Amino acid sequence: MSRKELVCLTIKELTDAVGGGLTPRMVRHYHQLGLLPQPKRSPSNYRLYTQQDVIRLQRIVALKQQGFQLNHIRHILEMEPETDTNVHLMGQLQQQYRVVIQQITQLRQTASALEGLLGRDRHCQIMQAEVLAQLKLLEVETQAGLGGLTQLWSGLDAEVHTHSEAFSESLQRLLPDLSQRSEVEQHLISQLVLACGDVSLVSFVRVSQQAIAASRAALKLGCEIFVDIPTVVAALDQTRLAHLGCQVTTLIDNPHVTTVAEAEMEFWQHQEWREKLSQVSNGCVLVIGYAPSVLLEVCVAIDQQKIQPALVIGMPIGFSHAPAAKRQLMQQDVSYITIEGTLGGGLLAATALNALVESLIEKPDCHCYKTYTQ
Repeated sequence: MSRKELVCLTIKELTDAVGGGLTPRMVRHYHQLGLLPQPKRSPSNYRLYTQQDVIRLQRIVALKQQGFQLNHIRHILEMEPETDTNVHLMGQLQQQYRVVIQQITQLRQTASALEGLLGRDRHCQIMQAEVLAQLKLLEVETQAGLGGLTQLWSGLDAEVHTHSEAFSESLQRLLPDLSQRSEVEQHLISQLVLACGDVSLVSFVRVSQQAIAASRAALKLGCEIFVDIPTVVAALDQTRLAHLGCQVTTLIDNPHVTTVAEAEMEFWQHQEWREKLSQVSNGCVLVIGYAPSVLLEVCVAIDQQKIQPALVIGMPIGFSHAPAAKRQLMQQDVSYITIEGTLGGGLLAATALNALVESLIEKPDCHCYKTYTQ
Protein backbone atom coordinates (compact mmCIF):
# COMPACT_ATOMS: atom_id res chain seq x y z
CA MET A 1 0.00 0.00 0.00
CA SER A 2 1.38 3.43 -0.94
CA ARG A 3 2.05 6.18 1.52
CA LYS A 4 -0.73 8.27 -0.06
CA GLU A 5 -3.28 5.54 0.63
CA LEU A 6 -2.23 5.45 4.31
CA VAL A 7 -3.10 9.12 4.86
CA CYS A 8 -6.14 9.26 7.15
CA LEU A 9 -8.48 12.22 6.90
CA THR A 10 -11.62 13.03 8.84
CA ILE A 11 -14.73 13.80 6.83
CA LYS A 12 -14.19 17.54 7.40
CA GLU A 13 -10.56 17.31 6.26
CA LEU A 14 -11.75 15.32 3.26
CA THR A 15 -14.25 17.95 2.12
CA ASP A 16 -11.64 20.70 2.62
CA ALA A 17 -9.16 18.76 0.50
CA VAL A 18 -11.66 18.13 -2.31
CA GLY A 19 -13.24 21.62 -2.36
CA GLY A 20 -15.86 22.43 -5.00
CA GLY A 21 -18.55 23.12 -2.40
CA LEU A 22 -18.50 19.55 -1.10
CA THR A 23 -20.02 19.11 2.38
CA PRO A 24 -19.92 16.21 4.90
CA ARG A 25 -23.64 15.69 4.31
CA MET A 26 -23.02 15.22 0.58
CA VAL A 27 -20.23 12.72 1.31
CA ARG A 28 -22.57 10.65 3.49
CA HIS A 29 -25.16 10.80 0.70
CA TYR A 30 -22.59 9.49 -1.79
CA HIS A 31 -21.91 6.58 0.57
CA GLN A 32 -25.63 5.73 0.58
CA LEU A 33 -25.77 5.81 -3.23
CA GLY A 34 -22.70 3.63 -3.60
CA LEU A 35 -20.71 6.37 -5.31
CA LEU A 36 -18.07 6.27 -2.58
CA PRO A 37 -17.00 3.11 -0.71
CA GLN A 38 -17.59 3.03 3.02
CA PRO A 39 -14.35 4.09 4.79
CA LYS A 40 -12.55 2.49 7.66
CA ARG A 41 -13.43 3.69 11.15
CA SER A 42 -11.20 4.96 13.93
CA PRO A 43 -11.36 3.44 17.44
CA SER A 44 -13.67 6.38 18.25
CA ASN A 45 -15.89 5.40 15.28
CA TYR A 46 -14.91 8.38 13.12
CA ARG A 47 -14.78 7.87 9.35
CA LEU A 48 -11.19 7.89 8.05
CA TYR A 49 -10.46 8.62 4.40
CA THR A 50 -7.45 8.09 2.15
CA GLN A 51 -5.97 10.01 -0.75
CA GLN A 52 -7.77 7.61 -3.09
CA ASP A 53 -11.06 8.83 -1.62
CA VAL A 54 -9.97 12.43 -2.30
CA ILE A 55 -9.26 11.60 -5.94
CA ARG A 56 -12.56 9.76 -6.42
CA LEU A 57 -14.54 12.60 -4.85
CA GLN A 58 -12.75 15.17 -7.00
CA ARG A 59 -13.86 13.18 -10.06
CA ILE A 60 -17.43 13.02 -8.75
CA VAL A 61 -17.52 16.78 -8.13
CA ALA A 62 -16.03 17.52 -11.57
CA LEU A 63 -18.54 15.29 -13.37
CA LYS A 64 -21.42 16.71 -11.37
CA GLN A 65 -20.36 20.25 -12.27
CA GLN A 66 -20.46 19.19 -15.93
CA GLY A 67 -24.13 18.27 -15.47
CA PHE A 68 -23.99 14.48 -15.17
CA GLN A 69 -26.54 12.82 -12.89
CA LEU A 70 -25.24 10.87 -9.90
CA ASN A 71 -26.39 7.45 -11.13
CA HIS A 72 -24.50 7.98 -14.41
CA ILE A 73 -21.43 9.19 -12.54
CA ARG A 74 -21.38 5.89 -10.66
CA HIS A 75 -21.51 3.95 -13.92
CA ILE A 76 -18.76 6.10 -15.45
CA LEU A 77 -16.42 5.60 -12.48
CA GLU A 78 -17.04 1.86 -12.28
CA MET A 79 -16.92 1.15 -16.02
CA GLU A 80 -14.03 -1.05 -17.10
CA PRO A 81 -12.23 0.10 -20.27
CA GLU A 82 -12.86 -1.75 -23.52
CA THR A 83 -15.98 -3.59 -22.36
CA ASP A 84 -19.52 -3.84 -23.65
CA THR A 85 -20.70 -1.66 -20.74
CA ASN A 86 -19.65 1.29 -22.91
CA VAL A 87 -22.63 0.66 -25.19
CA HIS A 88 -25.00 0.37 -22.24
CA LEU A 89 -23.67 3.55 -20.66
CA MET A 90 -23.96 5.50 -23.90
CA GLY A 91 -27.58 4.40 -24.16
CA GLN A 92 -28.21 5.66 -20.63
CA LEU A 93 -26.55 8.98 -21.36
CA GLN A 94 -28.58 9.39 -24.55
CA GLN A 95 -31.75 8.80 -22.54
CA GLN A 96 -30.64 11.39 -19.99
CA TYR A 97 -29.96 13.84 -22.81
CA ARG A 98 -33.47 13.35 -24.22
CA VAL A 99 -34.99 13.96 -20.79
CA VAL A 100 -32.93 17.13 -20.35
CA ILE A 101 -33.93 18.41 -23.80
CA GLN A 102 -37.58 17.77 -22.92
CA GLN A 103 -37.14 19.74 -19.69
CA ILE A 104 -35.46 22.56 -21.60
CA THR A 105 -38.35 22.59 -24.07
CA GLN A 106 -40.88 22.87 -21.26
CA LEU A 107 -38.89 25.64 -19.60
CA ARG A 108 -38.53 27.41 -22.95
CA GLN A 109 -42.31 27.37 -23.32
CA THR A 110 -42.66 28.85 -19.82
CA ALA A 111 -40.04 31.48 -20.62
CA SER A 112 -41.84 32.36 -23.86
CA ALA A 113 -45.11 32.87 -21.99
CA LEU A 114 -43.39 35.11 -19.44
CA GLU A 115 -41.58 37.03 -22.17
CA GLY A 116 -44.92 37.53 -23.87
CA LEU A 117 -46.13 39.36 -20.78
CA LEU A 118 -42.97 41.01 -19.46
CA GLY A 119 -41.35 41.97 -22.74
CA ARG A 120 -43.90 44.66 -23.54
CA ASP A 121 -43.05 48.30 -24.10
CA ARG A 122 -45.11 51.20 -22.76
CA HIS A 123 -47.48 51.14 -25.75
CA CYS A 124 -48.62 47.64 -24.81
CA GLN A 125 -48.83 48.09 -21.06
CA ILE A 126 -52.55 48.99 -20.90
CA MET A 127 -53.47 45.77 -22.66
CA GLN A 128 -50.83 43.93 -20.62
CA ALA A 129 -52.48 45.03 -17.36
CA GLU A 130 -55.87 43.92 -18.65
CA VAL A 131 -54.52 40.49 -19.61
CA LEU A 132 -52.89 40.02 -16.20
CA ALA A 133 -56.14 40.92 -14.47
CA GLN A 134 -58.15 38.50 -16.59
CA LEU A 135 -55.64 35.68 -16.23
CA LYS A 136 -56.40 35.55 -12.51
CA LEU A 137 -60.09 34.96 -13.26
CA LEU A 138 -59.60 32.54 -16.12
CA GLU A 139 -61.19 29.09 -15.82
CA VAL A 140 -58.94 26.94 -17.96
CA GLU A 141 -60.70 23.69 -16.99
CA THR A 142 -63.39 24.26 -19.59
CA GLN A 143 -63.23 24.58 -23.36
CA ALA A 144 -64.67 28.06 -23.02
CA GLY A 145 -61.86 28.93 -20.63
CA LEU A 146 -59.25 27.78 -23.13
CA GLY A 147 -60.95 29.85 -25.80
CA GLY A 148 -60.85 32.82 -23.47
CA LEU A 149 -57.11 32.36 -23.02
CA THR A 150 -56.61 32.38 -26.79
CA GLN A 151 -58.72 35.53 -26.98
CA LEU A 152 -56.60 37.22 -24.31
CA TRP A 153 -53.38 36.54 -26.21
CA SER A 154 -55.00 37.70 -29.44
CA GLY A 155 -55.96 40.96 -27.77
CA LEU A 156 -52.45 41.45 -26.46
CA ASP A 157 -50.90 40.59 -29.84
CA ALA A 158 -53.21 43.03 -31.60
CA GLU A 159 -51.20 45.90 -30.10
CA VAL A 160 -48.09 44.91 -32.05
CA HIS A 161 -49.66 46.29 -35.23
CA THR A 162 -49.86 49.83 -33.83
CA HIS A 163 -46.15 50.64 -33.44
CA SER A 164 -42.60 49.36 -33.98
CA GLU A 165 -41.06 47.29 -31.21
CA ALA A 166 -39.04 49.14 -28.57
CA PHE A 167 -36.30 46.59 -27.97
CA SER A 168 -34.51 48.47 -25.20
CA GLU A 169 -37.67 48.62 -23.08
CA SER A 170 -38.25 44.89 -23.47
CA LEU A 171 -34.65 44.07 -22.59
CA GLN A 172 -34.80 46.18 -19.42
CA ARG A 173 -37.51 43.89 -18.10
CA LEU A 174 -35.99 40.62 -19.23
CA LEU A 175 -32.22 40.87 -18.84
CA PRO A 176 -30.60 39.83 -15.55
CA ASP A 177 -28.79 42.42 -13.45
CA LEU A 178 -25.77 43.62 -15.45
CA SER A 179 -24.86 46.51 -13.17
CA GLN A 180 -21.50 44.92 -12.33
CA ARG A 181 -20.49 45.12 -16.00
CA SER A 182 -19.34 48.21 -17.84
CA GLU A 183 -21.61 50.18 -20.14
CA VAL A 184 -19.72 48.91 -23.19
CA GLU A 185 -20.08 45.29 -22.08
CA GLN A 186 -23.77 45.75 -21.29
CA HIS A 187 -24.29 47.02 -24.83
CA LEU A 188 -22.34 44.07 -26.23
CA ILE A 189 -24.42 41.52 -24.32
CA SER A 190 -27.70 43.25 -25.22
CA GLN A 191 -26.83 43.12 -28.92
CA LEU A 192 -25.94 39.43 -28.69
CA VAL A 193 -29.29 38.68 -27.02
CA LEU A 194 -31.15 40.61 -29.71
CA ALA A 195 -29.24 38.76 -32.42
CA CYS A 196 -30.45 35.36 -31.22
CA GLY A 197 -33.64 36.21 -29.31
CA ASP A 198 -32.56 34.18 -26.27
CA VAL A 199 -32.03 35.97 -22.94
CA SER A 200 -30.46 32.83 -21.42
CA LEU A 201 -27.43 33.49 -23.66
CA VAL A 202 -26.24 36.01 -21.03
CA SER A 203 -25.22 33.15 -18.74
CA PHE A 204 -22.85 31.74 -21.35
CA VAL A 205 -21.13 34.89 -22.66
CA ARG A 206 -17.53 35.13 -21.49
CA VAL A 207 -15.57 38.38 -21.83
CA SER A 208 -11.97 38.34 -20.62
CA GLN A 209 -10.78 41.02 -18.25
CA GLN A 210 -8.92 43.11 -20.83
CA ALA A 211 -11.10 42.34 -23.87
CA ILE A 212 -12.94 45.66 -24.02
CA ALA A 213 -9.80 47.75 -23.52
CA ALA A 214 -7.82 45.65 -26.00
CA SER A 215 -10.51 45.85 -28.67
CA ARG A 216 -10.89 49.61 -28.38
CA ALA A 217 -7.12 50.19 -28.52
CA ALA A 218 -6.75 47.96 -31.58
CA LEU A 219 -9.75 49.39 -33.43
CA LYS A 220 -8.58 52.96 -32.79
CA LEU A 221 -5.36 52.04 -34.59
CA GLY A 222 -7.30 50.72 -37.58
CA CYS A 223 -6.29 47.12 -36.97
CA GLU A 224 -6.85 44.36 -39.51
CA ILE A 225 -9.97 42.23 -39.02
CA PHE A 226 -9.50 38.54 -39.84
CA VAL A 227 -12.72 36.56 -40.35
CA ASP A 228 -13.05 32.81 -40.91
CA ILE A 229 -15.51 32.68 -43.86
CA PRO A 230 -17.32 35.11 -46.24
CA THR A 231 -20.71 34.60 -44.53
CA VAL A 232 -19.38 36.34 -41.40
CA VAL A 233 -17.94 39.16 -43.48
CA ALA A 234 -21.38 39.81 -44.96
CA ALA A 235 -22.77 40.48 -41.47
CA LEU A 236 -20.07 43.01 -40.47
CA ASP A 237 -20.73 46.74 -40.31
CA GLN A 238 -18.46 47.61 -43.23
CA THR A 239 -19.27 51.34 -43.11
CA ARG A 240 -18.15 51.79 -39.50
CA LEU A 241 -15.11 49.57 -40.00
CA ALA A 242 -14.08 51.66 -43.02
CA HIS A 243 -14.53 54.80 -40.90
CA LEU A 244 -11.99 53.37 -38.44
CA GLY A 245 -9.64 52.36 -41.26
CA CYS A 246 -9.99 48.65 -40.51
CA GLN A 247 -9.43 46.31 -43.44
CA VAL A 248 -11.34 43.00 -43.43
CA THR A 249 -9.55 39.87 -44.61
CA THR A 250 -11.27 36.51 -45.08
CA LEU A 251 -9.27 33.48 -43.97
CA ILE A 252 -11.11 30.77 -45.95
CA ASP A 253 -11.54 32.90 -49.04
CA ASN A 254 -13.92 30.58 -50.87
CA PRO A 255 -17.33 32.11 -51.72
CA HIS A 256 -18.88 28.64 -52.00
CA VAL A 257 -18.27 27.94 -48.28
CA THR A 258 -21.44 29.00 -46.48
CA THR A 259 -22.06 26.36 -43.78
CA VAL A 260 -20.18 25.16 -40.72
CA ALA A 261 -19.66 21.70 -42.26
CA GLU A 262 -18.21 23.20 -45.43
CA ALA A 263 -15.98 25.57 -43.46
CA GLU A 264 -14.66 22.74 -41.29
CA MET A 265 -13.93 20.47 -44.24
CA GLU A 266 -12.35 23.26 -46.29
CA PHE A 267 -9.97 24.17 -43.48
CA TRP A 268 -8.95 20.54 -42.97
CA GLN A 269 -8.43 19.74 -46.64
CA HIS A 270 -6.48 22.81 -47.77
CA GLN A 271 -3.15 23.62 -46.14
CA GLU A 272 -3.19 27.11 -47.69
CA TRP A 273 -5.74 28.30 -45.12
CA ARG A 274 -3.56 27.14 -42.22
CA GLU A 275 -0.58 28.90 -43.75
CA LYS A 276 -2.66 32.04 -44.22
CA LEU A 277 -3.69 31.93 -40.56
CA SER A 278 -0.05 31.80 -39.44
CA GLN A 279 0.56 35.06 -41.31
CA VAL A 280 -2.08 37.22 -39.63
CA SER A 281 -0.80 40.57 -38.45
CA ASN A 282 0.04 41.24 -34.83
CA GLY A 283 -2.58 43.30 -33.04
CA CYS A 284 -5.41 42.17 -35.33
CA VAL A 285 -8.91 41.12 -34.30
CA LEU A 286 -9.82 37.52 -35.18
CA VAL A 287 -13.53 36.79 -35.67
CA ILE A 288 -14.41 33.09 -35.87
CA GLY A 289 -18.07 32.21 -36.23
CA TYR A 290 -18.18 28.85 -37.95
CA ALA A 291 -15.33 26.32 -38.03
CA PRO A 292 -14.14 25.07 -34.62
CA SER A 293 -10.92 23.79 -36.20
CA VAL A 294 -9.98 27.35 -37.09
CA LEU A 295 -10.29 28.39 -33.44
CA LEU A 296 -8.35 25.31 -32.32
CA GLU A 297 -5.54 26.21 -34.74
CA VAL A 298 -5.63 29.81 -33.49
CA CYS A 299 -5.15 28.58 -29.92
CA VAL A 300 -2.17 26.46 -30.96
CA ALA A 301 -0.61 29.37 -32.85
CA ILE A 302 -1.10 31.72 -29.88
CA ASP A 303 0.33 29.16 -27.46
CA GLN A 304 3.38 28.74 -29.70
CA GLN A 305 3.66 32.56 -30.03
CA LYS A 306 3.33 32.39 -33.79
CA ILE A 307 0.55 34.97 -33.81
CA GLN A 308 -0.36 37.77 -31.38
CA PRO A 309 -3.91 39.04 -31.99
CA ALA A 310 -5.26 41.88 -29.88
CA LEU A 311 -8.60 40.12 -29.51
CA VAL A 312 -10.18 36.80 -30.48
CA ILE A 313 -13.95 36.63 -30.92
CA GLY A 314 -14.39 32.87 -30.87
CA MET A 315 -17.95 31.65 -31.45
CA PRO A 316 -17.77 28.57 -33.72
CA ILE A 317 -20.63 26.08 -34.01
CA GLY A 318 -20.35 22.44 -33.03
CA PHE A 319 -21.19 19.82 -30.45
CA SER A 320 -17.74 18.50 -29.48
CA HIS A 321 -14.92 20.47 -31.13
CA ALA A 322 -16.51 23.89 -30.64
CA PRO A 323 -16.89 23.66 -26.82
CA ALA A 324 -13.35 22.27 -26.62
CA ALA A 325 -11.99 25.09 -28.79
CA LYS A 326 -13.68 27.70 -26.61
CA ARG A 327 -12.27 26.14 -23.44
CA GLN A 328 -8.79 26.25 -24.98
CA LEU A 329 -9.30 29.87 -26.00
CA MET A 330 -10.14 30.86 -22.42
CA GLN A 331 -6.88 29.28 -21.26
CA GLN A 332 -4.72 31.31 -23.65
CA ASP A 333 -2.86 34.49 -22.77
CA VAL A 334 -5.04 36.59 -25.08
CA SER A 335 -8.08 38.83 -24.79
CA TYR A 336 -11.22 37.03 -25.91
CA ILE A 337 -14.99 37.13 -26.22
CA THR A 338 -16.72 33.77 -26.50
CA ILE A 339 -19.91 31.86 -25.72
CA GLU A 340 -19.42 28.70 -23.71
CA GLY A 341 -20.75 25.41 -25.00
CA THR A 342 -22.32 24.73 -28.39
CA LEU A 343 -23.98 28.12 -28.82
CA GLY A 344 -22.46 30.42 -31.42
CA GLY A 345 -22.52 31.21 -35.11
CA GLY A 346 -21.44 33.76 -37.66
CA LEU A 347 -24.20 36.23 -36.86
CA LEU A 348 -23.31 36.29 -33.15
CA ALA A 349 -19.59 36.63 -33.89
CA ALA A 350 -20.22 39.52 -36.29
CA THR A 351 -22.66 41.11 -33.85
CA ALA A 352 -20.01 41.09 -31.13
CA LEU A 353 -17.55 42.99 -33.32
CA ASN A 354 -20.25 45.36 -34.59
CA ALA A 355 -21.24 46.20 -31.00
CA LEU A 356 -17.62 46.99 -30.08
CA VAL A 357 -17.19 49.17 -33.17
CA GLU A 358 -20.46 51.00 -32.56
CA SER A 359 -19.55 51.73 -28.92
CA LEU A 360 -16.13 53.03 -29.93
CA ILE A 361 -17.44 55.39 -32.61
CA GLU A 362 -20.39 56.69 -30.61
CA LYS A 363 -18.49 56.99 -27.32
CA PRO A 364 -14.80 57.27 -28.21
CA ASP A 365 -13.86 58.87 -24.87
CA CYS A 366 -15.76 56.39 -22.68
CA HIS A 367 -13.59 54.89 -19.94
CA CYS A 368 -16.39 53.07 -18.07
CA TYR A 369 -14.84 49.68 -18.78
CA LYS A 370 -11.75 50.65 -16.78
CA THR A 371 -13.76 51.05 -13.55
CA TYR A 372 -15.56 47.70 -13.65
CA THR A 373 -14.40 44.19 -12.86
CA GLN A 374 -15.09 42.18 -15.99
